[in-house]
Amino acid sequence: MPDRGPHADSVGGKRVVFRGGGFAPRARRGIGFLVFLVLIGFAEWGTRQGWISALTLPIPSAVLATLKEIYDSGLLFKHLFPSLTRLIVGAAIGAGLGIGVGILIGLFSYVRAGMIPLVAAIFPVPKIALLPLFVIWFGIDEGSKYALIAFGTFTPTVVATYGAVDNVDRTLIRMGQSFGLTWFSIVRKIVLPGAMPGILSGLRISLAIAIILLVAAEMLGAEYGIGAYILEAGSLYDLERLFAGVIILSVLGVLVSALLGLAEKRLLRWRT
Repeated sequence: MPDRGPHADSVGGKRVVFRGGGFAPRARRGIGFLVFLVLIGFAEWGTRQGWISALTLPIPSAVLATLKEIYDSGLLFKHLFPSLTRLIVGAAIGAGLGIGVGILIGLFSYVRAGMIPLVAAIFPVPKIALLPLFVIWFGIDEGSKYALIAFGTFTPTVVATYGAVDNVDRTLIRMGQSFGLTWFSIVRKIVLPGAMPGILSGLRISLAIAIILLVAAEMLGAEYGIGAYILEAGSLYDLERLFAGVIILSVLGVLVSALLGLAEKRLLRWRT
């Protein structure tokens, strides 16, 4: 019998290569970086040739020079550190509460009956529209920014978490009951590990929303922060500085996604 590897099967004595590459993804290192290089190269070439107006898209090399300038001057860290603090604190509060409430909704019917209508009512509300209200409640300083990011992170995390708990295979739960596991053991050993992929996927969306709300909050009453930097550059129509701020946000999003990827590898090792 032929060797049956992870990407092959045997049909009629012939080795058939598994073609569902999406179910067994391989690491293609450098492809994503190459896509960025191609896009940046095209933008550089188009702006220098005049096909792309410099009034709508700055020359990428000028944007990189601006990034180097704000790094050398120390201005980058003056704006980056306050933004990171607001993002970490606000997202930690919102995601932590969201995961806790989502698990309670998934496990207890009374909590589900009371909380799902409330979550359904506040979930569609644009969180940016509530920023003036948070300023009235918590002041113009850091409290309103933390509250906006936490609130915006909370609702999608709740929805993703209780949906992940609901999607845990009930056969596994019944199997645990048949083996005499306690309720707490079933939750700890079956429900939470089974829901973890959905919870982490929901966190990707929640943290992306947190970055968006971070920028919105910093555009109102913040002296330092990436959002304040972008607002100032936009008011001066300084496209190089504006795009430099956008690149910083993009890099921040990539780093957050990479950290979640590392968390998935550590927490979901049982799937391999």
